[in-house]
Amino acid sequence: MSLYPSLEDLKVGQTIQAQASQITSRPAPAAIMAPQTQQGLYPSLADLSNYMGLSLTNEEIQLNLSLVPAQDNALTLAPTQAGALVAPVTGNSIGLRRAEIKSGIREMILCKDETGKVGLRLRSVDKGIFVQLVQANTPASLVGLRFGDQILQIDGENCAGWTSDRAHKALKRGNQDRISLIVRDRPFERTVTMQKDSNGHVGFIQKKGQITSLVKDGSAARNGLLTNHHLCEINGQNVIGLKERQISEILANCGQTVTVTVIPSMIYEHIVKRMASDLVKNAMDHSIPEV
Repeated sequence: MSLYPSLEDLKVGQTIQAQASQITSRPAPAAIMAPQTQQGLYPSLADLSNYMGLSLTNEEIQLNLSLVPAQDNALTLAPTQAGALVAPVTGNSIGLRRAEIKSGIREMILCKDETGKVGLRLRSVDKGIFVQLVQANTPASLVGLRFGDQILQIDGENCAGWTSDRAHKALKRGNQDRISLIVRDRPFERTVTMQKDSNGHVGFIQKKGQITSLVKDGSAARNGLLTNHHLCEINGQNVIGLKERQISEILANCGQTVTVTVIPSMIYEHIVKRMASDLVKNAMDHSIPEV
């Protein structure tokens, strides 16, 4: 996880650093002194009242401080000149942790259900094998496999250069109680963390899960979201195959901080090619992952 998951957090971090610098360097006053200011880094809460489309009034900051621990994973809180605290905008976002794409590789152990299936469909892309579909309530979903994961080995055999059929046959002949997979976490995907504005919007428009346009100066544009990308997850929850209305409802109800997982549309279309739309809508695992 990056130190500042969003541009808004970076701005708040600069504010905290400026405030801490002023507090440590300020000499004990012998008489009443005029307050010191520093241009460009929002040194007081008054300057933070409305910037970057966010509503950050004194009252709202104090209200939300109770929800943020004294020390955040990304930032250590610092007192302002007035003795109050400025919390990171992202705060203790559980959605950010759910959506995190981990570096490195890991081993997963699958078992088959009573019908001899694991609930997994694979697709060959550029001589690699990738997860095309994880069915709900199956062994594949229980171990945490996700759309776009790369399968590097199945039961000790390297998958590079395999066809999709060969990968499925390897799963079928695997042991009923133990199939070993070596997995790389979603190499084609990336996460973007955004903050809702005072109207509850993050600043992008999607059609059938594809990002078609960005709002000028919205949080999505400021934090690097791009068009011609497909939404895979919202705060870690898979949204592939859901209707526009369902995706909009998830966005509306997911809280102030929104982390989306996206993949270039060209790669997405190649992975889901020849897969029935009904299968994606009805069989895909759309559960909220545990942290």
